[in-house]
Amino acid sequence: MADPRDSGPGQDEAGSVVRPYILTEGRQHADAVQLDMVSVVIAARAEVDEMALEPEQLRILELCRRAQSVAEVSAHMDIPVAVVKVLLGDLIGRGYVLARAPYTTESPVSRDVLQAVLDGIQRL
Repeated sequence: MADPRDSGPGQDEAGSVVRPYILTEGRQHADAVQLDMVSVVIAARAEVDEMALEPEQLRILELCRRAQSVAEVSAHMDIPVAVVKVLLGDLIGRGYVLARAPYTTESPVSRDVLQAVLDGIQRL
């Protein structure tokens, strides 16, 4: 017979909160790295000390063999973005992962350029 303490109401909700807390060791933010959902991350080196990393960090490194956004890593791992940011911050701090902000322009594109693109699309 099953133990009634194992399947009480709210058991799944508690598990979904405890796991991220454990993965991040209670931290809510990366210590030194500012990442957002569209920051691009990629593994920096092939040599990895597997004994010094958590299984989730090893999975992140596997995913980051190819450049990915933080949101993509989160989706592939089915872990909240905030947790992935903390784990990535640790990996960046240890030199396992490189990150960069997505490409942005300092000045907005002129209206003439946008109109030319629109005209080109309409001609297709």
